[in-house]
Amino acid sequence: MPISNDVHDEIVTEHFTRNIQFFGAEGQQRVASAFVVVVGLGGVGSHCAHMLLRSGVSRLRLVDFDQVSLSSLNRHAVANREDVGRSKAECLAAHFARIYPEASLDVCATMYQKEAEEELLGGEPDFVVDCIDNIDTKVELLAACVRRKIPVLACGGAGSKCDPTRIRIVDVAESVVDPLARAVRHRLKRDHGIHGGIPIIISTEKQRCDLVPIETEDGKSLKDYQVLPNFRIRTIPVFGALPAIFGMACAAHVVTTLAKQPFDSEPVFRMQLKQYETQLERLRDREDDKGSAEACLGVDLQDIVYLVKDIWHARSARDKSWSMSKGMWRSTAGLCLTRWNPLKPAVLDNLVFLTLDEADAHDTLMDTEGVEGLVHMREIEPDFVRFVEEKFDRVRREMSI
Repeated sequence: MPISNDVHDEIVTEHFTRNIQFFGAEGQQRVASAFVVVVGLGGVGSHCAHMLLRSGVSRLRLVDFDQVSLSSLNRHAVANREDVGRSKAECLAAHFARIYPEASLDVCATMYQKEAEEELLGGEPDFVVDCIDNIDTKVELLAACVRRKIPVLACGGAGSKCDPTRIRIVDVAESVVDPLARAVRHRLKRDHGIHGGIPIIISTEKQRCDLVPIETEDGKSLKDYQVLPNFRIRTIPVFGALPAIFGMACAAHVVTTLAKQPFDSEPVFRMQLKQYETQLERLRDREDDKGSAEACLGVDLQDIVYLVKDIWHARSARDKSWSMSKGMWRSTAGLCLTRWNPLKPAVLDNLVFLTLDEADAHDTLMDTEGVEGLVHMREIEPDFVRFVEEKFDRVRREMSI
């Protein structure tokens, strides 16, 4: 059927009225006009694709070589017993056609391989979602997306876990707690020189179960049971709720990004209370040096926690190294908050997190040039200024400032 992605169309508008109320007509139009590729349509991928469709993405490419099995019904988004033995991609397309018949569905019942890159990633997709559970294939897909400059979201392991509160979206460089994501990070760095810049959904929960053992027949090895070369032979126990939530989280990330209303996932690291107290003391000292501590300090300790952890992720605003400090622990020894605009007070939406040297240089520039210093920065560092101002926009939105 022809594509209908006009949010002003009467039927489609009513179908997606709650999304339009949430994102606005312009935001939902961006979602409706998007082309998204989902690779891997199992427990995670089927739920992701399902919610992308229900959110109004009108063009989907569904990629998976596998078939629906009876044992996969505990976690698949829409499959039933009548679908067992059917291609996962075709199964989803058949169900999707009854949900959103105006959508354009490109069914690819094939495995992602380097040789099929153009076929599966061609057509200038707006986003790719990687829901593959094989490391070799996963790494090749992610590397191809980076090379083609296609926004991509990867997915870590959802098997053998059950705690939905532990799910986070992090940079692949910070995937220190998820075994699948950790292996992918290593391979991306070793084989493709990719150190970070790819968001990945992980769970910080430790796996509860081991791989299911296989009893081999006499004279056979485990490799004799492989469906495809280099693919996992033993299965991992899966509680269906977690892949479903992983998939929904993937869809939430993609849709909000397409609508240009992204969220910033809670960072995965730990800090001690003393670190936040130190940051508050440093800010007071800097304000005191300006002779304005009592008059202009508009934040308390809880505000410092929010700024340092949630907004700046305990990193300098200029930090592009994708590095972790002491595993899950983040050091803030050489960092501080300082005013972005010298003419505004030290409040939530005017405090930037920098190294001590960067903060001193920023303050010197502001003292010398005043607000014109920001104009100068916008001319020579537009991306950095935009990044900081987007953070402040988020603060205003979340704190209703």
